[in-house]
Amino acid sequence: MRILHVVPSIDPALGGVTETARQLTAAMLRMGVDAEVLSVEVPREPHQENWRIPVHGLGRAFTYYQYSAALVPWLRNNHSRYDAVLIHGIWRYPSVGVWRALRTTQKPYFLFLHGMLNPWFQQAYMWKHIKKSVFWRLLEHRVLRDARSVLFTSEAERALAREAFRPFRCAEHVIGMGTTSPPHDATDQLAAFYRAAPDTRERRNILFLGRLHRVKGCDLLIRAFARVAAPNLRFHLVIAGPDEGGLRPRLELLARELGIHNRITWTGQIEGAVKWGAFRAAEVFALPSHTENYGHAVVEAMACGVPVLITNKVNIWNEISADCAGFVEDDDLDGICALLSKWVLLDENQRNALRQKARNCFLERFDIDAFSLRLAQYLETVIFAPLPNSREVVNHG
Repeated sequence: MRILHVVPSIDPALGGVTETARQLTAAMLRMGVDAEVLSVEVPREPHQENWRIPVHGLGRAFTYYQYSAALVPWLRNNHSRYDAVLIHGIWRYPSVGVWRALRTTQKPYFLFLHGMLNPWFQQAYMWKHIKKSVFWRLLEHRVLRDARSVLFTSEAERALAREAFRPFRCAEHVIGMGTTSPPHDATDQLAAFYRAAPDTRERRNILFLGRLHRVKGCDLLIRAFARVAAPNLRFHLVIAGPDEGGLRPRLELLARELGIHNRITWTGQIEGAVKWGAFRAAEVFALPSHTENYGHAVVEAMACGVPVLITNKVNIWNEISADCAGFVEDDDLDGICALLSKWVLLDENQRNALRQKARNCFLERFDIDAFSLRLAQYLETVIFAPLPNSREVVNHG
């Protein structure tokens, strides 16, 4: 079986979707599934080196929408080389381009939404929602409608997606998600991180790792840290990730106003050994997000045996709560304060027990190889099954 994965870009700064595609394709290749990637942008060498499979770049993409005139011709000329196409995400041209190229063929395509139909964005970004509503009615709903299957990470994501736009008609399937285990050289990773952030040594580090974006709730974490953890001078907050939209200066100003600017380390975007070292150096991982489909960094933290403090807007919170791999609260200041308070009150034996439970949660639910095998088996069943037996179409509006 040969699968073509379509992404807007392989730049890791784009976050979890790109990283998920990278890990997934590598894992599928290990189990004997031929995988290739099509990116509308020409991959830069440092980025392409991290991919262990063929990556096809189409040239320059235009505007935020990442339009590429070469996408449809390329797919029409090359789709016969693959058994199916898997699109990662919507709201950029690649999803519509695949639909345009394949809608008159018999080649099946699948759509992995990655949480991009969450109704939270309707309230938070009204103008964007209006534009998306127009685009949805004109084109994007057709991408879902004609996909052989639309894939969801969790039942929570599937339920939320049905509320976002009308018309909503597609064949749905909840497939889960997975993340790779960390490399084994923990000592070298720690050393790499401490070289990059020496002020975190000998601290009880609370780690946030992700895009600095309004949806992530970084402001809540800073306020809660000032209220709960700041009195204990050993606690230290590490905020790692690329600044999206110039949010970092405002967050730094907030930290100064609260008197904790010297208790926070800002690393910017980190990758490789430094990133894994950040997890190794962390006592606990915090993601106070207002909406999160999967939380790639949440699962990476658990893979390193780091317990997690998350909100009930992270769609895998039920699994984490059931496995006692961390704590879950509401996505407001009281909720984040409660998360930190619960952690601060634990003794060392309790923290160690949570570390083991976090690692077990990862192994049992989110290991990338188990997920990739599940996805490959599903794709094979659907691709080579008669069409009427493979589609359970849901029609909302």
